[in-house]
Amino acid sequence: MDKAFTGTYARMINPVLIAGCIIILVSFAVRASFGLFQLPIALEFAWPRESFSLAIAIQNLFWGIGQPIFGALAERFGDRKAILGGGAFYVTGLVLSAFAITPGQHQLLEMLVGFGIAGTGFGVILAVVGRAAPDKHRSMALGIATAAGSAGQIVGPPVANALLSQMPWQSVFIVFAGFILLSMLALLLMRAPKPQQPTGSEEPMGVVIKRAVKDPSFVLIFIGFFSCGYQLAFITAHFPAFITEMCGPIAPDSLLYTLGVTSASGLGAISIALIGFFNIGGTLFAGWLGNRYSRKYLLAVIYLLRTLVSAAFIMTPITPETVVLFSVSMGSLWLATVPLTSGLVAHIYGLKYMGTLYGLVFFSHQLGGFLGVWLGGALYDIYNNYTLVWWVGVGVGALSAVIHLPVKEYPWAQRRIIATGA
Repeated sequence: MDKAFTGTYARMINPVLIAGCIIILVSFAVRASFGLFQLPIALEFAWPRESFSLAIAIQNLFWGIGQPIFGALAERFGDRKAILGGGAFYVTGLVLSAFAITPGQHQLLEMLVGFGIAGTGFGVILAVVGRAAPDKHRSMALGIATAAGSAGQIVGPPVANALLSQMPWQSVFIVFAGFILLSMLALLLMRAPKPQQPTGSEEPMGVVIKRAVKDPSFVLIFIGFFSCGYQLAFITAHFPAFITEMCGPIAPDSLLYTLGVTSASGLGAISIALIGFFNIGGTLFAGWLGNRYSRKYLLAVIYLLRTLVSAAFIMTPITPETVVLFSVSMGSLWLATVPLTSGLVAHIYGLKYMGTLYGLVFFSHQLGGFLGVWLGGALYDIYNNYTLVWWVGVGVGALSAVIHLPVKEYPWAQRRIIATGA
């Protein structure tokens, strides 16, 4: 945390929240657009489709690897320096990717982009937003910052599509690098106060992390976040193709057709936009609920609802109408787990090392994301359909619903007092 600023923010909407929302919106707008580059790059270099898909999977993995690293850097050297470092990785990866001409080069450079997303994404941003927010508004503030990432998912792909219609993909990468640079100006607003009543331990980072990873509750939260990454990454990477294959032509007398959706491929694009749109409301609502009710039970309910929605979708005939219903339902639950999981980590283990500890938990999310993207393609090649991959997602979602129930939600310091009888 920046030590030069020692004031406090009494209101939920403060300069740190505004700056965090700007940075995470731009970061996620660029990240959500990578799927649109798959066809232009494959066509230019005559690559198989899986080449760039693997690059995106690697990006997800290194996003997860970088998350606890940037969280620790923020706690050691300051939030703004860590975010600026993430921005530098992001810009460098995008600019160099514009000149990459082999699959290996793209896959290597997506490691840099993954680190860039880690430094400008949820781990660091939610930690600084959480420290700046009053305790009574913290969960809602985390929900707003998470919703800003959802807004980026809505804005990014249309902007990328418009730019790709006017210029080559290489130039779009350069433009996106410029957007990331401009977003770094928001750091001028980011002066995070020290919390008035710190709830975290004053022990060294290494001691706190070692104790946390040995705590069964931390392990349960870590495992539970895996399914979130699996489901989100699989749907983002494969759902449009799944819809294109499973849905027939849009009937001319249907409401979708009158709204301009005339093909299954168009429905695939609309489905992702619907998920992003309804995700904003779902995330804000989850943040609001997290201020009032047990976060672990809210997480269990969200994962249970995801499981039921996914199972019902795959068990019923796939039609344009069921695709829309699924997109609205899943979108309402999409990132609702993020403010609750990050808020749960902060509540149990304190705010001082929240960035690092949430980063470790988020690594599980990105492991799930890597597996969801890769397994989706691998099992499709074997069985020529996505059915088994869907059921794996249903299974891990059910596991996450159950595994949050034994989490001991009260703060670690209070738990130690109870254990010692002090």
